[in-house]
Amino acid sequence: MIGAVVALIGSFAVAAMLSPLVKKVAHRLKAGQPILHYVVEHAGKQGTPTAGGWIFILPAVVVPSIVVGEWGAAGVASACMLAYAVLGFLDDYLKIRRADNGGLRPYQKILGQLGIALVLGFYVWQEGSIGEVILLPFTHRAVSLGWGIIPFVALVFIAGTNAVNLTDGLDGLAGATSLVYMGGFVAMAAVGLGYGLQQETLYPMTVFALCVAGGLLAYLISNVSKAQIFMGDTGSMALGGAVCATCVFSRFTLYLPLMGIMFAVSCISVIMQVGYFRLSKGKRLLLMAPLHHHLQRKGWSESRVCMLYVALTCIAAALAVLGVYVGCYGVEG
Repeated sequence: MIGAVVALIGSFAVAAMLSPLVKKVAHRLKAGQPILHYVVEHAGKQGTPTAGGWIFILPAVVVPSIVVGEWGAAGVASACMLAYAVLGFLDDYLKIRRADNGGLRPYQKILGQLGIALVLGFYVWQEGSIGEVILLPFTHRAVSLGWGIIPFVALVFIAGTNAVNLTDGLDGLAGATSLVYMGGFVAMAAVGLGYGLQQETLYPMTVFALCVAGGLLAYLISNVSKAQIFMGDTGSMALGGAVCATCVFSRFTLYLPLMGIMFAVSCISVIMQVGYFRLSKGKRLLLMAPLHHHLQRKGWSESRVCMLYVALTCIAAALAVLGVYVGCYGVEG
């Protein structure tokens, strides 16, 4: 309990101290975010500093291992977050340098994501406290994937990081949704630990999730509408890695689509938009994809869209906590 409190408060404090420095450096380097020309609602955001994800990334990388006291699941989760942050930063850097929204080419980004994801898949497979076993939601059963856990985990990380990246389109949207997600995961872990689900990774990942949450709390002060600094791909890619790591390293992988339902919605809405456009030879299913841009075109304010995403993620998190409780109760009984 003490370690959890220290993780949350410590990460918030570090992020709060970093925030003015990161914003100052971004302004001095003229690291303004190029805005897509067809997102007319965001024209007034042109030039807002980007790559602000470092505000919550650095505490989430540094604090967990200090609190846990050893390199383990929390340390690997931090390294995962940092690796995706570096990939995202390369994308942000190219956008700033070229003064457009191009960044890395799609194949370059996918290759980078795949490389990181395969390393993480191998780590999960050979790590005895995680291994090839995943828990089945709402049951006390588990399933072993054998060596297949490696491509499975890689697929989860690639899909998850891209889904979070697509959700980062409005002020505070990805950050607030991820904050609720982390809170939900902590509640899931607390239920699991309380009912004797003793995994070597469960407590370290709880600490990691609290560190991410503490950093996000400090960051969101500067990112709610109207944002003073964007997280950029630096932040959204890192958050995607963190979101996936919490569930995967705790064997809660199959809860990820439920807990991260709004991330999944963002991804699915883009796939549906592209698919419908091609099949219908030019017609659009949504006014604009992802879904949050469609709602904005319908006249919703950014704050209203964020509240919808937060509310639905809260409901999904409550269901996930219930699922862990049902599963653990079955074990106990």
